[in-house]
Amino acid sequence: MATFGKATYNATKYASIRPTYPRQLFDFIYSYHSRSPNARWGTAVDLGCGTGQATTELTAFQRVVGVDPSAKMVEQANQNIPKDTLPGQLEYIQSSAEDLSFMKNGDVDLIVSAQAAHWFDWNKLWKEAGRVLRQDGSIAVWGYAEFRLSRYSAATPLINNYSQGSDSLGPYWEQPGRSIVDNLLLDIPEPSVIVPGQFKDFERIFFSGDHHPHVPSPRPVILRKSMTWSDLLSYFRTFSSLYTFHEKHPEDLQNPDGDIALRFLKSLKNLVAKEGGPVEDSDKIDVEWPLALVLAKKV
Repeated sequence: MATFGKATYNATKYASIRPTYPRQLFDFIYSYHSRSPNARWGTAVDLGCGTGQATTELTAFQRVVGVDPSAKMVEQANQNIPKDTLPGQLEYIQSSAEDLSFMKNGDVDLIVSAQAAHWFDWNKLWKEAGRVLRQDGSIAVWGYAEFRLSRYSAATPLINNYSQGSDSLGPYWEQPGRSIVDNLLLDIPEPSVIVPGQFKDFERIFFSGDHHPHVPSPRPVILRKSMTWSDLLSYFRTFSSLYTFHEKHPEDLQNPDGDIALRFLKSLKNLVAKEGGPVEDSDKIDVEWPLALVLAKKV
């Protein structure tokens, strides 16, 4: 996650082009939190909040705290606070997810994390979550894997080769985080292994459709976005692996056929064109992301 903290990383572009989480996801989490008759709606904490995309959706709680280790992300998140937010309801703090020393014991009702849980040290995180969550408080973390073109399954091998290939961006992802999210968070240990007896109702939910047949009981994909081809290229340019690739290979930016991201876009367009799909820059293409959700409650 160090790439996102670099002064040269474009946090504004990151915030504007990444997929937004559907209301259905938050309703699912709130329903899980409400299972307990003792569930409270006082304080919610968003770990690895980035630019605050998920944080601003937690206004069902009286107090919402976004936490991120990157000063640049926190700065951008503060600029993104909705104007209709109640005074004092939302704040951002620069800190690691594993250090919530600014929170008292049993002071938090809900912990969430959106597309950041794969970076955490869960040997520490489960302990810290157990400390700050009140009884029957909930934790809900989610992450989405490699994108897919909803109507063009034939593009999947091409996408995988671009993102994971040894002669493409594969070696330039920060690990093990990328592998964890691509494995739909299955590598996050159950809390019973780290803090026996502190959590209950542990669940893994997979909104992955038929993209990851190895996971149990997959549900339909819920994370979708209709993007122009130009938007899709902008999305490619938010990849931390691309940023690192260009640091290592600046000559790629001088390629007469365009840099590696543009060349990939052209190859996707060629495939879609062969199937009779739209390929003008302003044409829209349906994109989706398999998403995994990990849930648990404090005893």
